[in-house]
Amino acid sequence: MIEIEYVVRDQKGAERLRTTDKKAADAYDKALESAERLAELLRHDKILPDLPEADLEELTIYLARNAKTVERILKGKSAEIDTEKSDSTTAAEEPDTTSKVASLRAAG
Repeated sequence: MIEIEYVVRDQKGAERLRTTDKKAADAYDKALESAERLAELLRHDKILPDLPEADLEELTIYLARNAKTVERILKGKSAEIDTEKSDSTTAAEEPDTTSKVASLRAAG
């Protein structure tokens, strides 16, 4: 049996995702690219200047992966929250952003 595995790495070469689903790998790669552009914007405008780099990365990845929901909210529409996670990724691939988002809310 032949199995193809896709590995998504960030710009620093760190492995971010390992999957057999090409569509999931492409989507995550696109999210990483968008997250980097968001981080550049936030750094340039000095938004949350005391936010640690790791937390900024988690925030921007979260925003990039939820771009459709963020876009709906920015257009004044209610968020359509999907309570089901995709079966194509494992729990290790889904970072736990709950505690970090809560600390961001407290900091803001």
